[in-house]
Amino acid sequence: MMDVSIIIVNYNTKELLKQTIESVIKNTKGLEYEIIVVDNASVDGSVELVKNEFKDVLLIENKNNLGFSKANNIGIKKSSGKYVLLLNSDTVVLDKTIKICFDYMEENVDIGALGCKVVLNDGKLDHACKRGFPIPSASLYYMLKLNKFFPKSKKFGQYTMSYVGEDEISEVDSLMGAFMMVRRDAIDKIGLLDEEFFMYGEDIDWCFRIKEAGYKVVYFPKVKIIHYKGASSRKKKYKTLYEFHRAMYLFYNKHYFKKYNILITLFVYLGIAVRFLICFAVNLFRR
Repeated sequence: MMDVSIIIVNYNTKELLKQTIESVIKNTKGLEYEIIVVDNASVDGSVELVKNEFKDVLLIENKNNLGFSKANNIGIKKSSGKYVLLLNSDTVVLDKTIKICFDYMEENVDIGALGCKVVLNDGKLDHACKRGFPIPSASLYYMLKLNKFFPKSKKFGQYTMSYVGEDEISEVDSLMGAFMMVRRDAIDKIGLLDEEFFMYGEDIDWCFRIKEAGYKVVYFPKVKIIHYKGASSRKKKYKTLYEFHRAMYLFYNKHYFKKYNILITLFVYLGIAVRFLICFAVNLFRR
């Protein structure tokens, strides 16, 4: 068994994919690991790149764009690691990040999923790397931007967990799929990613199920990666918008529909619809 199986889903991010794989190889020592690239029918030469320059990488070629969840599941089924690391194709792994995360999970067997600090290419924190679950109240406070006015408030900062310092190791609700190390035993217990989620929401859903199974989900900012966010999704902006808001709907229906009354549910549906229409209109205006 490998120590870590690194699953990278790629869709038309050839140059960034090359950078990601090179950063893993350069900065990951002292581990038995495998890299599995699952390509979602890229047409930019990504497949040829992997075949020609990374002979030791296992390449899986999908004939269609199957989405993030399904592609990751294909990779996970082919993997043999004690831990599975979901890693975006638009990231750069820094020195010893994967090894240090592996060691920390080995020392803390109650952790089901671990995420590192994720910074954008401008050096700012990608706030999605530590999140609370989007319960109706948390979502409302976030939409009203009350977390901006009261960043230290656990009530108003529920969704972004703004009250957790970006350099503070902390148990959180959810991590992001750009870098998420998951214990194989946890996967065996809860199952794979939910393939109803095409490209958003699957990471929150997985974390929800991991916590339900009794494991901890931990934000571990002692190491970090760089995330060139949205490299593949920005190519189909309207599809991205649709899937982002569809994921909200799916997550609510799956985990909260039975917990709240019909008025709150209608309010949530309305909020998702209004947000989608506003984002769509803004995009249209910019174009």
